[in-house]
Amino acid sequence: MKLAEAENTMQKTVEATQRAFNTIRTGRANASLLDKVQVEYYGTPTSLKSLANISTPDASTILIQPYDRSSLNIVEKAISLSDVGLTPSNDGSVIRLNIPPLTSDRRKELAKLAAKYAEEGRVGIRNIRRDAIDSIRKQEKNAEISEDEARDQQDKLQKLTDKYTAKVNELLAEKEKDISTV
Repeated sequence: MKLAEAENTMQKTVEATQRAFNTIRTGRANASLLDKVQVEYYGTPTSLKSLANISTPDASTILIQPYDRSSLNIVEKAISLSDVGLTPSNDGSVIRLNIPPLTSDRRKELAKLAAKYAEEGRVGIRNIRRDAIDSIRKQEKNAEISEDEARDQQDKLQKLTDKYTAKVNELLAEKEKDISTV
């Protein structure tokens, strides 16, 4: 594994962590809360985003307008069964999700969930580092690179690891701030 490969993979891990953070509900409406919702549409699991227009008309409401009106009930059912934790209200043409204000206990739970996602991201980055170091050691053992080159690459790899771990920590701090903001 080359350093560029390792850096690219670490960047993808940070992006995946960001997507995980986007699914955590804060005090205001955000369409990305529904990113993981799958709707059983004509027997095929389909993402809600591809079946409906999702908008946030104000800070406490998400508006879902299916492109196919006949799918309104199955979209409503999929949201009810998902782990979003919001109750949809159907008025015959659109579905509204009202975002209630978060309680302090719920804020603490969400902060713990964000910390869990951040730790998963950091573990992923460390696993990438471990794999790259194994690759470097194998190259050194096979006399493809010198001991000094191996040491130099491992130092660069550690700097990359520190850089991307810091990015995950920044994302976590930002998300915790969003969660705690009333």
